[in-house]
Amino acid sequence: MIIGTRGSSLALTQTRRVSQMLKEQGVNTFLKIIKTSGDSFTDRPLHELGGVGAFVREIDERMLSGELDIAVHSMKDLPTERPEELPTSAVLKRDSPFDALLTRDGSTLDELPEGAVIGTTSLRRKSQVLRYRPDFDVQSLRGNIDTRLKKLEAGKYDGIILAEAGLRRMGWDIPVHQLDTDHFCPSANQGAIAVVAKSGDESEKVISRINHPQTKIETEIERILIGNVGGGCIVPIGAYAEFLDDERIHIRSEVLALDGSHYVAVDDVISANNYKEEANELGEELVRKGGKKLVQEALDKMANAE
Repeated sequence: MIIGTRGSSLALTQTRRVSQMLKEQGVNTFLKIIKTSGDSFTDRPLHELGGVGAFVREIDERMLSGELDIAVHSMKDLPTERPEELPTSAVLKRDSPFDALLTRDGSTLDELPEGAVIGTTSLRRKSQVLRYRPDFDVQSLRGNIDTRLKKLEAGKYDGIILAEAGLRRMGWDIPVHQLDTDHFCPSANQGAIAVVAKSGDESEKVISRINHPQTKIETEIERILIGNVGGGCIVPIGAYAEFLDDERIHIRSEVLALDGSHYVAVDDVISANNYKEEANELGEELVRKGGKKLVQEALDKMANAE
């Protein structure tokens, strides 16, 4: 089977993991690297590239044309609205969902001085940092993990915030400060790897063998929540679901203003047996509290800034 992915070092590492898992199932794969629009313009914030689907559109097109059998994605890059022909056939067991702070001197967010410069690719993280420390100067940070770390070491930033899962997958055994989900609710599907196959193809059945059922349910819940308010990964939205035991799932989700000055949130425990309906109810609660309004405000401000 031909497996498609981006050419970044992280994407290749994730794809090799999937390839090895399939090999253990007796399935051989051949790698094909696809350059996406998100990879082509590393000097611009993601929301200026159309945000939603910036790392996915070109790969989807190759799959629909029959050029690829399967594709591997960081699941948080997948838009909530997907082509019906391209279901997520498997989600691997989740790695760390948390954000991680790296600083040159080991300082925590509380210890950094007033006016410290923080780098991040994410508008969600920017909003959350400004909510926590409104005195910080939060600036855009693009590039692969190695590039971002070099920018930190060069003194361009006092601290940078990355997904902890990416660091660990790449084997970067460096000290980080894991940010708690009370103040830094992760992006929906952060830490999860999705494998996409074309609906009805033999590859769809093959891929289902490496699915991790609990992670797939958790990520589905998160997508239900952000789907209710809209906006996807280009606006400040966090959503995190975690099994507490076989019957209960803890959910938290929030939508923030771009400057972190205000936000709305839900935090509850739902039944695993009725997770779709109860997750949708929480998503509707987020809308009633003003989540969709905050999303639209963010989209309007970004459009006016361009």
